[in-house]
Amino acid sequence: MRYLQSQGWMIAAHRFRVGHTEIDLVARRGQLVAFVEVKARRGTAFGSPLEAVTGPKRRDLVKAARVWVDRFGRPSDVYRFDCIAIVDTKLEHLADAFRPGWR
Repeated sequence: MRYLQSQGWMIAAHRFRVGHTEIDLVARRGQLVAFVEVKARRGTAFGSPLEAVTGPKRRDLVKAARVWVDRFGRPSDVYRFDCIAIVDTKLEHLADAFRPGWR
């Protein structure tokens, strides 16, 4: 959270839940809203944390994001999906990590 705030983002939601699905962070900077999935690992022996954001996980995130948009979205908002990978103490922010094709 502090990383995104240091980049000028306001945290609109933390652990936004819809059923069994959770969006780790919903961040806003002006009209841009980012749905952020955060993955952390102690090393890369089992692959990159970004590889854990699979197709089914993406579909679940998109469904939950639709609920957030219906409840809190504004007509002028622009949406994207970001991923943050943390390996040991190194943070990587992948902006616009995937596009669901729903807007």
